[in-house]
Amino acid sequence: MLTDLLNTNPVFFYLAIFLLAGVTVVLSIPSIIHTSIKYNLFDTNDMHRKIHGDNISRLGGLAVVASFTIATLLFSTLTAFEEANFLITSCIILAALGLKDDVYGSNTSTKFILQLIVAIILVFFGGFRLTSLYGVMGIGDMNLIWGGVFSVILIIFLNNAFNLIDGIDGLAASIGIIANLIFGILFALMDQIPYAFIAFALAGSVAGFLKFNWNPAKIFMGDTGALIIGLVTAALSIKFIELNKFSEKPDPFIYSAPAIAVSILIVPIFDSLRIFTVRILKGKSPFDGDRNHIHHRMDRLGIKNPIIILITASLNIGMVAMTVMMRNLGNFFLIFFIIGLCVIFDFILFVRIRKMDNKQIMKF
Repeated sequence: MLTDLLNTNPVFFYLAIFLLAGVTVVLSIPSIIHTSIKYNLFDTNDMHRKIHGDNISRLGGLAVVASFTIATLLFSTLTAFEEANFLITSCIILAALGLKDDVYGSNTSTKFILQLIVAIILVFFGGFRLTSLYGVMGIGDMNLIWGGVFSVILIIFLNNAFNLIDGIDGLAASIGIIANLIFGILFALMDQIPYAFIAFALAGSVAGFLKFNWNPAKIFMGDTGALIIGLVTAALSIKFIELNKFSEKPDPFIYSAPAIAVSILIVPIFDSLRIFTVRILKGKSPFDGDRNHIHHRMDRLGIKNPIIILITASLNIGMVAMTVMMRNLGNFFLIFFIIGLCVIFDFILFVRIRKMDNKQIMKF
């Protein structure tokens, strides 16, 4: 009966999975906050980079992972979706890594090894692998090894990219909701019900978490939440690209899928590429933390937290809309055009910060 209802009215299930995941998080977060306070489960490392002076629990990601897992497993039984098992397994491994880091901290090598293992599970066992770059940088089809290696690198990059934008209240959660809602809608339009389930489950989980993470935050998602959002979103972006490739079907559902995927994830992608480049040019390790992210730069200009999120989210949605409308122009042009617009936006911030600094110098 449920399977028949799913085939005739999948929108009902999309809404149900979103609400189930969201409500589960809303109900579990207060207990996590209480437990964190009772047992002093706070990571006090890197306090120089944190905006909040008070100890606030960083274990909100546990609620996100738990609700996402419950919702995904519950609804995946209706579609006999075996790939969900590999995704959930990867999420559990990564959640364990994030939990340790959020409470006690962990070294870079441990993080990298576990992220590498998780990415390998997804790519070579779960089938979340790119088989082509579709002409971007002149690269077409890739064999199992090269496609697998590139996919592993991409997943690890996006894992850390979402972690890097988790610098102010509500930002990473808001971008995570936008990205997964868009992927969910696109998969639903493509009749790819299992992937739509995954996207809506994560979007609902993060939406429930955002209720407690909005400024001023009562709880943070920590590495646990940020890594899971990055992992699942990376897996969905790979599947979205692969399901819209030119193969035996000469007419994909949507053209320029790689460029559209980049536009959906442009906020974490551009901020990470920019911050890594700046650190390397300054002779620093790209993994050294600082307060030079785009959201930090807007904060320096005196822009309030909710407005930073509004600006960032608006740019993100605008990029997606523009890319979809211009999808016939091809991946190569669109990807570099999107990044070029981000460079212009960052340059505007740079000019405004420089003017502000000069005015402050002149006062003295």
